[in-house]
Amino acid sequence: MELNKQVVLVTGAGRGLGAEIARAFGREGAKVIINYFSSKEQAEETAEEIGANAFAIQADVRDPDSVKEMFRKAKEHFGRPVTTIVNNALVNFTFNGDERKQLDEIGWADFSEQFEGSIKSTLNTLQAGRKDMAEQKFGRIINIGTNLFQHPVVPYHDYNTSKAALLSMTRNMAKELGPDGIHVNMVSGGLLEKTDASAATPDAVFDIIREGTPLGKVTTPAELADAVLFFASPWSRSVTGQNLIVDGGLVMN
Repeated sequence: MELNKQVVLVTGAGRGLGAEIARAFGREGAKVIINYFSSKEQAEETAEEIGANAFAIQADVRDPDSVKEMFRKAKEHFGRPVTTIVNNALVNFTFNGDERKQLDEIGWADFSEQFEGSIKSTLNTLQAGRKDMAEQKFGRIINIGTNLFQHPVVPYHDYNTSKAALLSMTRNMAKELGPDGIHVNMVSGGLLEKTDASAATPDAVFDIIREGTPLGKVTTPAELADAVLFFASPWSRSVTGQNLIVDGGLVMN
């Protein structure tokens, strides 16, 4: 399905990377649902920027009933169901290595919070969208990961572990949903320059990444958003269960 015929839900799209992904789909003519939890004003501004093909909707993606209602409203608004889901929402996390919790102080509640943000929210969106996608014999799920679980230059124990689990979930769902024409993939960025989540990262860290990366630069949200478009596009018609690292070559598989 061409991008301009898709109905795309981007979770956590009120700001940062999610907003950039929403803009990228909007630029290609897709219908875009901009999900937000608390960033109402920013989400509505992004929707206005994209135009008539976008609308902002509040939902807590950790709550299955809230997610189901969001899908219902999206279908009602555009007159057809969601075809593409980008699971991008980030729950209560800031990238600041100096303030991260280390082994002796981190607790299961910290892990649980990140698992709810990564795994539970993805489970909710997949369960809400699967029936319509299977009926259309078309669906695209793109989960947003991180290069940190493969190369933990900063060991954010809770966040990195939840994203590693999300890759496993990505591959399991790709296996189950493939016969219905639903592709499930992951796009993993590194530290992005800059988003609200990375604003607390010292400039010296960005300098280290820049110096140690083959392309000699830090990846931007717009550059990562382009990779997300690939997995939604017809060019990826034979790709599922994959994890594409988009970090300028810092981590190589």
